[in-house]
Amino acid sequence: MGTKSYVGHLFKEIACKQGAVRAVRFNVEGEYCLTCGSDKSVKLWNPYRGALLKTYSGHGYEVLDAQSSCDSSHIVSCGMDKTIILWDVSTGQSLRKYRGHLGTVNCVKFNEDSSVAISGSVDTSIRCWDCRSKKPEAFQIMQEAKDSVSSVQVTDHEILTGSLDGQIRRYDVRNGEMIADEMAHPITSVWFTRDGQGLLVSCLDSTLRLIDKDTGELLQEYTGHVNTEYKIDCCLDHTDNFVISGSEDGTVYIWSLVEGQLVARLEHVGSKVVHSLSPHPSQEWLLTAAQNSIYLWKDQPDEDE
Repeated sequence: MGTKSYVGHLFKEIACKQGAVRAVRFNVEGEYCLTCGSDKSVKLWNPYRGALLKTYSGHGYEVLDAQSSCDSSHIVSCGMDKTIILWDVSTGQSLRKYRGHLGTVNCVKFNEDSSVAISGSVDTSIRCWDCRSKKPEAFQIMQEAKDSVSSVQVTDHEILTGSLDGQIRRYDVRNGEMIADEMAHPITSVWFTRDGQGLLVSCLDSTLRLIDKDTGELLQEYTGHVNTEYKIDCCLDHTDNFVISGSEDGTVYIWSLVEGQLVARLEHVGSKVVHSLSPHPSQEWLLTAAQNSIYLWKDQPDEDE
């Protein structure tokens, strides 16, 4: 069996009109998406129609990350104002503002049932916030990182973090254990494989690495893109067949997971950096963000495959 092909077609480009788009994220079902803007707003879209559904205003500075809850009724967002905000999707109102980080909050994720928000910051800490409680302070703070926490991912029992100190750290929420793996280069993005056994890690040496979670063994490397300066997302598609990364040359790069072979490049004409990505949870769609726009791509493989 040969390497699977990836044929990415640009389906829609949306000018978001919220300054620079710092992040784009599908919701849990993939029907909608969120965009985070340098104009302090979060926007909710139907990306297939290019339709803006709602705008959420309340951050004091650029918004850097957001995620919708497991039932799509809430949004959590974070940004350069050091704040995490919990939003009501339908009313557009902010329900809670969580303060405690001492610097820019780079990333935020819900846990599996969306009862807890987990944030990572330039202040080197990861903080856990109870979304069901009225308490404004974090109920848990992890301070093992020695530099900015750039990326966080969450499963039913683990929190995975990447830091500019070159370490990926896994926290087992069942027993409180922390396991660290040294990457030797600043980390900008981390991602779990679907079976939870592999970790995809993006570093500032223009290399993605696939790591065996249990042994720390390097399984594969992916190169060709440029990432030496900015926080750039990496991810896997919904089948785990393809590794996807943004790049500082205006292109998205796609490799076969197993062989590590480059199979596609998605050009973003006129863009310098493609820094944010979101794969559809169950279909062949991919969202990317560059400058002031988001792009919706569809993988349309050959009929004879």
